[in-house]
Amino acid sequence: MSLFKTNSPEETIDLGRRIAQKLKGNEVIAYFGGLGMGKTTLTRGIVNALGGDDVVSSPTFAIVNEYRAKYNIYHFDMYRVSGWDDLYSTGFFDYLDTGVIIIEWSENIENALPEKYVRISITKGNDDDVRLFGIEGLEI
Repeated sequence: MSLFKTNSPEETIDLGRRIAQKLKGNEVIAYFGGLGMGKTTLTRGIVNALGGDDVVSSPTFAIVNEYRAKYNIYHFDMYRVSGWDDLYSTGFFDYLDTGVIIIEWSENIENALPEKYVRISITKGNDDDVRLFGIEGLEI
């Protein structure tokens, strides 16, 4: 596991850019972390680094936001998913192997994640803007 510390939203975006440089276009990136941990901010860095000029926002109510960039990027929010029926209704399985899949609230679908995925655990540091990122499954 690689560990990273960011001290601001800008540094979190920069970490997302570093992650983007290592992607091949078919990864599943699963975020684990509570509300306000910087999941969407990290995604913003990934999308922008891959050439997406979209405004990246949380897919909370849409379930999935799609971004066109170097790779297709599918940004899921699984906060409201509470079982297999809910998960199937999102179309999640249809997106596998069609681009980069980024999942917020992966805790809710952990049993459905593919065998190989990038796990990013995010916790809050000592100050309000400090975030700690543990990244497994991708060398940064």
